[in-house]
Amino acid sequence: MYFKQFYLGCLAHASYLIGSGGEAAVVDPQRDVEQYINEAEAEGLKIKFVIETHLHADFVSGHRELAERTGAKIVFGHKAGAVLDYAPAKDGDEFRIGEVVLRVIETPGHTPESISILVTDAGAPSQTQKVLTGDTLFIGDVGRPDLVSSKGFTAEQMAGMLYDSLHGKLLKLGDAVEVWPAHGKGSLCGRNMSNETSSTIGLQRRFNYALRPMAKEEFVKMMTSDLPEVPAYFSKDAEINRGGARPLAELPRPVALAPAEVNKLAGLGATILDVRANTEFGAGHVPGALNVGLGGPFDSWAGQLIKFDAPVVIVAENESKVDEAVIGLARVGIENAIGYLAGGMDAWRHAGLDVRAIAQISVDDLSELLSSQKDMQVIDVRQPGEYNSGHVPSAVNAPLARVGERATEFDPNRRTAVICGGGFRSSAATSVLDRLGFKNLLNVLGGTSAWVKAGYPVEG
Repeated sequence: MYFKQFYLGCLAHASYLIGSGGEAAVVDPQRDVEQYINEAEAEGLKIKFVIETHLHADFVSGHRELAERTGAKIVFGHKAGAVLDYAPAKDGDEFRIGEVVLRVIETPGHTPESISILVTDAGAPSQTQKVLTGDTLFIGDVGRPDLVSSKGFTAEQMAGMLYDSLHGKLLKLGDAVEVWPAHGKGSLCGRNMSNETSSTIGLQRRFNYALRPMAKEEFVKMMTSDLPEVPAYFSKDAEINRGGARPLAELPRPVALAPAEVNKLAGLGATILDVRANTEFGAGHVPGALNVGLGGPFDSWAGQLIKFDAPVVIVAENESKVDEAVIGLARVGIENAIGYLAGGMDAWRHAGLDVRAIAQISVDDLSELLSSQKDMQVIDVRQPGEYNSGHVPSAVNAPLARVGERATEFDPNRRTAVICGGGFRSSAATSVLDRLGFKNLLNVLGGTSAWVKAGYPVEG
């Protein structure tokens, strides 16, 4: 058996290529599918099935394009209600590729149609089995049950299903069975995922907090309490996946725009998306630009911060970065990147247009400012759980996804330091606050991680 995990860090997303006897299956593909086609060709495999463990909400899948380009059959759980040609899979159904058998286990709970795939190599019966668990069982965590509340199920009902799927099905597998989920740490589909991207049933039985022995009622209460807010784009992506996204090659490439054209579009309400690193953005950017750097979890935060119906103009170091941003946006369903600033910020400056800057400070600078300036306000834009685990004294929590709505709680005229875990989210937050009229913003480089490492005091 040939088995490979493809891991996309910006979405903390894992997909899989499984092959045997010249045939292959791809499970939970990302939108840009070229890598699966190239890998299968290099291994002498023809992709026969494209299997989705569920209707993904946090990213747009490439199942339609992959099937169209390879002739593969798309497989969903039979409750998916997909509006394209697919094989509706039920408990116990098997799909064979060469000597490998892919057996469907219905595991609802994260979504009603969720399935897991038990992988067995008939040609190597002594080989350890694998189970691809989608978003039902993660390493160190389990899937959120609250992402389909608008589809007729409460989070409590879904959590009850999840309990049954875990204890009645997945935990019935042998301890040696390998667990391969669809996400790792950083995904919004869970809360407490490990940095590891695979494990075993036995290890998860021992160390996964959500799998410890407990009554169903206790599990439901635990899984429906203190959940992060569901990003608005999730429902949009799930519906795109129900019908299948158009091929990436069909998306129009953004056109080169002169600085004057970008300036005009900004005035008409276009989103100016600056995808450079926080230090470059801080040194000088187009007034009103939103900073979501390509070096971090770009795709996920772009989906959360950019309006789907607004035209997007990209500011990047070069054209290859523009192309990278276009693909990242498409992965979360944003297809309206109409242009990019030709020549980047150098061209903008040469045109004599206004340039905004945001100071970047170290944690040492922040400590000194907090000691010397009593009117400082500090905004921590991490999730509440992160904030509660330890934060800069006096910092107020306003998570990035809602910092714009919470801006009225702060004084725009006071010196304002913005901090997160490492500096990525805080830079995005400063760009949001800058557009709202905050006059003296500071982005804390290294974030709370650097603050703690430097030995400064924390609360929480």
